[in-house]
Amino acid sequence: MSDESATVFGRARDEVARRVGTLSQVARIDHLVETEGSARGARRIRLVTGGGLEVELHPDRALDLGQVTFRGVPIAWMSPTGMASPERYEAQGMGWLRTFGGGLLATCGLDSFGPSTDEGGREFPMHGRVGTTSSTVTRAEVSGDELIVTATVRQAGVFTENLVLERTWSADVGGTALRLRDTVRNEGLADEGHMVLYHVNVGWPLLDERATLGIPSREVAPRDKDARSGAGRWDQIEQPQAGYREQVFGHDFRDRGTAVVSIDNPEIDTRFELRFDTGTLPALHQWKMSGEGHYVMGLEPVNVNSFTGRAGTRAAGALPVLKRGDSVSYALDFAFGPSEGANS
Repeated sequence: MSDESATVFGRARDEVARRVGTLSQVARIDHLVETEGSARGARRIRLVTGGGLEVELHPDRALDLGQVTFRGVPIAWMSPTGMASPERYEAQGMGWLRTFGGGLLATCGLDSFGPSTDEGGREFPMHGRVGTTSSTVTRAEVSGDELIVTATVRQAGVFTENLVLERTWSADVGGTALRLRDTVRNEGLADEGHMVLYHVNVGWPLLDERATLGIPSREVAPRDKDARSGAGRWDQIEQPQAGYREQVFGHDFRDRGTAVVSIDNPEIDTRFELRFDTGTLPALHQWKMSGEGHYVMGLEPVNVNSFTGRAGTRAAGALPVLKRGDSVSYALDFAFGPSEGANS
């Protein structure tokens, strides 16, 4: 699936300039502030590529993704909580779910993901704190043939971690793909455990029993009893069901280079591909939630294939450690295009 970045609505850039008063007629970056409800006061940045891709970024939620549409088709699952401002975040127990707005990306980490755990009196809340931390936007512009937004997110505390996420989103003018480049740096004075999970949430109408799921992993492992009951159907997209219990599977992608996972719906002629570098993200957690009202497929690249939170991951000897002054980088691409099965 290629990104048709060379043209804008079938015209070369030089020709586009002859036909518009300003490039913002077809491609732009808009800045907004929410005025109502649980999101009141939070910032929102909207990217329009001119290739049918429209993206909403949330600077007060680590510059994560919210609503994303491709040629008018909604891609992301949005939860009933909405994209709440970070002031409403609840750190205790499963409080993360109270402000989990969904969106096409909710970043989890930077020192833990998974269930809430306690390690030596230090609490690590469910899915970590970074996704409810406000960022400092350092750049947001259309530059040459690219739309670029960069930000810095600092997750820090007194006597605890001091981790910095430097995040860059970019897309080509006229393009149909979104690029994410992250660097996490340990600016603390001690080595720090580092866990990150990219919680990508796909919803209806792309997610539908008529669509197909592609996860070409080396091995699949169910998380728990509920997942084991559906292990033979992990790759099937089912219709919404009352009383459905979530099923989570771990997919091993070690040594696979650039992994490509996908959801393809020929009925609406739309395909989504998530690409990620398995050198730093060697596994993917699949969250299969086929409930009524909570109808979502989570495709979640991780830097460690663990379901047990910070304490359990350390106890298993699997906790990644970011040494003082060191950094690690991650690369993910979100690509959109026509279905590969629409004409088959």
